[in-house]
Amino acid sequence: MILDTKTLRNIAIIAHVDHGKTTLVDELFKQSGMYGSHRAVEERLMDSMDLERERGITIASKNGAFNYKGHRVNIIDTPGHADFGGQVERVLQMADGALLLVDAQEGPMPQTYFVLKKALALDLPIIVVINKIDKPAARPHWAIDQVFDLFVKLDAPHDILDFHVVYASAKDGIASLDPDVRGTNMIPLLDSIMKYIPCPSGDENGPLQLQVKSIDYSPFLGRLGIGKVTSGTLKANMPAAVANPNGKLEQTRITKIYRFEENQKVEVGAAGIGEIVAVAGMDSVTVGDTYTSLDDPIPLPSEEVDPPTLSMSFLPNNSPFAGTEGDFVTSTHLRERLERETLSDVALLVDELEDGIGFRVSGRGELHLSILVERMRREGYEFQVACPEVIMKRVNGQLQEPYEELTIDVADDYMGVVIEKLGTRKGQMTEMHQENGMVRLRYRIPTRGLLGYKPEFMSDTRGMGVMTYIFDGYDVHAGEMKNRKNGVLIAMENCTTVAYALFNLQNRGELFLGPGIKIYKGQIVGEHCRDNDLIVNPAKGKQLTNVRAAGSDENVILTPFRDMSLESCISYINPDELVEVTPKNIRLRKIVFGKQRSQNSGQ
Repeated sequence: MILDTKTLRNIAIIAHVDHGKTTLVDELFKQSGMYGSHRAVEERLMDSMDLERERGITIASKNGAFNYKGHRVNIIDTPGHADFGGQVERVLQMADGALLLVDAQEGPMPQTYFVLKKALALDLPIIVVINKIDKPAARPHWAIDQVFDLFVKLDAPHDILDFHVVYASAKDGIASLDPDVRGTNMIPLLDSIMKYIPCPSGDENGPLQLQVKSIDYSPFLGRLGIGKVTSGTLKANMPAAVANPNGKLEQTRITKIYRFEENQKVEVGAAGIGEIVAVAGMDSVTVGDTYTSLDDPIPLPSEEVDPPTLSMSFLPNNSPFAGTEGDFVTSTHLRERLERETLSDVALLVDELEDGIGFRVSGRGELHLSILVERMRREGYEFQVACPEVIMKRVNGQLQEPYEELTIDVADDYMGVVIEKLGTRKGQMTEMHQENGMVRLRYRIPTRGLLGYKPEFMSDTRGMGVMTYIFDGYDVHAGEMKNRKNGVLIAMENCTTVAYALFNLQNRGELFLGPGIKIYKGQIVGEHCRDNDLIVNPAKGKQLTNVRAAGSDENVILTPFRDMSLESCISYINPDELVEVTPKNIRLRKIVFGKQRSQNSGQ
């Protein structure tokens, strides 16, 4: 049955990371009346990926739906991190309005600016939800003022400046139209959606138009294209054409149509104007393609997305341990997987390396690329990645590089060391605001200056600082910059690490692994305390003799080693180093390692 357009509402949930999008969606599902009182509802229902549940962030956009007072509300949950902005840009085009979530204590953050800018470019009406009003330090009136200033800064039209405001605590499942009155449920927000978000529009008698905005997969039907019907009617088994942005037309037949119910897909026979559905019919459909009428094809233009700013080389593994831990190890496997990723992620670009076997993968940032590496690792791929490089441009003969707008919230005690470190990384402070022992710093800094800075920042602020950043455009090249001051400790041979040898190496620097680990020649085992690399023997055992003295034998007491995550490894390495990634291990290694032992070798 085709739904009445007047009963449809298509809304996108947009916000900064950790401002409560997914929790809010959970509560809207619970309180819309879709579930019986006996049914337990899973938390973070829209987080379908393991990585999303582990990290507590939204990585890929999701579709869901619920019914409320005879209306069908389609929810589009968008990522909050700017590195996944390609997801936001395309899926917002399926929405007819948006809920902008803002933390009542933190106010709008850099990524709030990013997603709001995209929503305003599409003239979407916006409901502002001041979330987390249950926080002891919540300041909803201040947050509203900051949001209004942000709208003005983005040149929002007057009708959108008069936005509707709802005050909520998604964790407690309450919403209110008055910040001084505690609500009892989410009904005020649900009613606001019905009142302030318009129903979709379109010509139901026109030729079919459905542009694919995201891709899903079915083990039985293959690739599913997800989009909104903007013209005509979509019916199962009807002939159609698929037009790509280059103008190429391919004939197909609509085999299945799925409507969203909660976070599941339910098969239907037809869909009309404004409905967001998943369509099966062509296994080669990609983001930007248009399902249109075979008799009167009218493809929709593909929207441009912001260009990538960072690239990394993905290489087949050629270490001494190559092929021992992964299922997919060849360059052909790498090519197929990366090409498949570009079909669903429009912000990712893949090119073959000109000077070797491998691929140059370009994306929005370190997190964007490291999430892809982690997903591939979990799928059984074994490969190597090189040091991230920013993508430079030459404009009118002048070399330019990408810059970020950086926002840092930190205690006054750590402000000095943060300012000092950012100064060495070519950061320029644009704003400083101190209040109640905390300071907010805003910087404009080259993207290069942020590579590898986050672990250092967390160490300098004892884990209490918060840093967020967003792409701010290209500007003049800032000059030479060295992010890592120290050299590394390099294993001189294939061996298994020994506690006695590691104990003696502790004075030379900080170790990255413990005893009993199999390593190979050229593998990085730690960070040197000086600026040069040092070749060491982590398998050197104690010489055995018959002489024993109670006071002269030292106890082997190892300092805990630095357990580095994948992101830490990627941001740590220099251009002459690689990260070896397998389903079981993450290792650091030197690209070139001489056969002769260096004069600076340790032990």
